[in-house]
Amino acid sequence: MSFKALVVRKDGDTISQAVETLDDSQLPPGDVTVEIAYSTVNYKDGLCLTGQGGLVRNYPHVPGIDFAGRVSASDNPRFRPGDEVVLTGWRVGEARWGGYATRTRIDGDLLVALPRGLSPREAMAVGTAGLTAMLAIQALEDHGLKPDQGEVLVTGASGGVGSVAVALLKAMGYTVAAVTGRPENEDYLRRLGADVLIDRAEIAETVKRPLESERWAGCVDAVGGAMLARVLGQMKYGASVAAVGLAGGASLPATVVPFLLRGVNLLGIDSVMKPIPAREKAWGRIAEAMPRDLLASMISEIGLEQAVQTGKDILKGGVKGRAVVDVNA
Repeated sequence: MSFKALVVRKDGDTISQAVETLDDSQLPPGDVTVEIAYSTVNYKDGLCLTGQGGLVRNYPHVPGIDFAGRVSASDNPRFRPGDEVVLTGWRVGEARWGGYATRTRIDGDLLVALPRGLSPREAMAVGTAGLTAMLAIQALEDHGLKPDQGEVLVTGASGGVGSVAVALLKAMGYTVAAVTGRPENEDYLRRLGADVLIDRAEIAETVKRPLESERWAGCVDAVGGAMLARVLGQMKYGASVAAVGLAGGASLPATVVPFLLRGVNLLGIDSVMKPIPAREKAWGRIAEAMPRDLLASMISEIGLEQAVQTGKDILKGGVKGRAVVDVNA
């Protein structure tokens, strides 16, 4: 049998991408075969599609760090043919072939059963970005965050993680402050549930004072760099920041003062190697809490042919919300 895939090839220093027809003998190893319905375009996908970042070591390669679909064959006791499943992380789409294909084979122990009531398309509207957002919110709650404690800040709010974080926090009863540097996205963020909009320029740079007035009860930070350093000095006593990204850089030009004088917590959020039980818990809460109408409003649906350009756009910060790839289009 054959299947369709978006294949990235490297010839010397030249990277090329094309949708190709491949044979099942070329499928990666695994004990579960999945007929993929949807994937997504994330920042990592942009890197893998264009050969940047050193994430892909072996070519030819099929990117796509997320996918959702239906099991067609299984030698894994956790799954049977017909089961709907979702995969995020585990370096799929980086170290091994990913979701930009109509079929794949995978180790079933890396899959999560799709929660009841959540379709494959909705699961990919959530994807790695949404799973990361929920893991961040759960970490904040594990460290004491409650809706009545004040505003929760979301940086990089127009992006994939930020968009879902805003919608989930609002649906869970929190007051949400969203940071954006794009005024044209303000109406979009209001629709998702942002109560307050913060101009990125207001908190994009560090200040000489290690502490400012206490404002934020919690923060989901997708930016890092100078903005994260600034936010740490604005957190309320005992509050936490969940760090999920580094769009603003990997360095942290901060001091230890917020940790020592205000007991601020900096929580690192990893969604790539997160164990299955934690993933199942997060996906269950997403299925319960995520407003479907808001989720639908985040989606820009594309086919495999458009994934390359979308990957380039996302690296430039030019993608709003969630780019969902219909691999069968």
